[in-house]
Amino acid sequence: MRVHHLNCITMCPPGGRLMDGRRRPKGVPAALVCHTLLVETEQGLVLVDTGFGLEDVRNPRPRLSPFFLTLNRPSFNEEMTAIRQIERLGFKAGDVRHIVLTHLDFDHAGGLDDFPAARVHVMAAEAEAAVAQATWLDRRRFRPRQWSTQPHWVTYPTPRGGERWYGFECVRELAGLPPEILMVPLVGHTLGHTGVAVQLADRWLLHAGDAYFFHEEMDPHQPRCTPGLLAYQELMQKDGRLRKLNQERLRELVRLHSQDVRVFCAHDAVEFERLEEESRAYDPALRGQTVVVVEAKVQLPEPPLPNIPTV
Repeated sequence: MRVHHLNCITMCPPGGRLMDGRRRPKGVPAALVCHTLLVETEQGLVLVDTGFGLEDVRNPRPRLSPFFLTLNRPSFNEEMTAIRQIERLGFKAGDVRHIVLTHLDFDHAGGLDDFPAARVHVMAAEAEAAVAQATWLDRRRFRPRQWSTQPHWVTYPTPRGGERWYGFECVRELAGLPPEILMVPLVGHTLGHTGVAVQLADRWLLHAGDAYFFHEEMDPHQPRCTPGLLAYQELMQKDGRLRKLNQERLRELVRLHSQDVRVFCAHDAVEFERLEEESRAYDPALRGQTVVVVEAKVQLPEPPLPNIPTV
């Protein structure tokens, strides 16, 4: 299988180095990517997360929360959406047959309605929490306008027992997908949060979603996180104990199996740049292409909350 690493719009929150850990001139915001995967399979294209979508770029005011627009400051650029990047690769929206979501937060599911024919795979607990809109934070992180028009949903119960993947419980039989793509539940950030594992010829990729945010959190010996991202994780967590436990388990996975499994999260630009560069070096067709992480224009609209539909 061929895997493309896509950054589907960069978020530019204030805080600079205190947020993303990178040295930069004073006053320059941080850069948090929206790292998605495009996987070419015999069953068609598979997206792992979507980042922000066309309607988020064109009409952010009705779709996204003013709280997170102000806090995260996405740098909206239509050319950075998944659909536009896929088109530049020579494909069309209808070629995307499946979308596997780590979770339903606004910065992971915004592009769902750009692929109306795709089947969307998500953990059942995540879909239930998104529809319930139970808390103030849920109503701002889960945005029904991003996904209420998507008709093709496949949900999976949390696995109990069965065959494990490197010690993790997993969902191995995803409807219509090849056996090389698995869901690996990593609850904590949300109640239905999952990693997505993709088997390549020589190793596995594990997209850990928002199980962690900063690459040094996966250091098996001296893990650390920036103050800004640590605060953001604590703000967003639905179960702090499980979030920290799963981070420990991921560090142990890295310590024991780093030759076999490449672990990365959704928003770390360092990880994205390394993986995208490795992908281009591995695939001659991609050599010489430019990695785009940050776009200059930042828009700060203030949308109202939408009505709540069901999935």
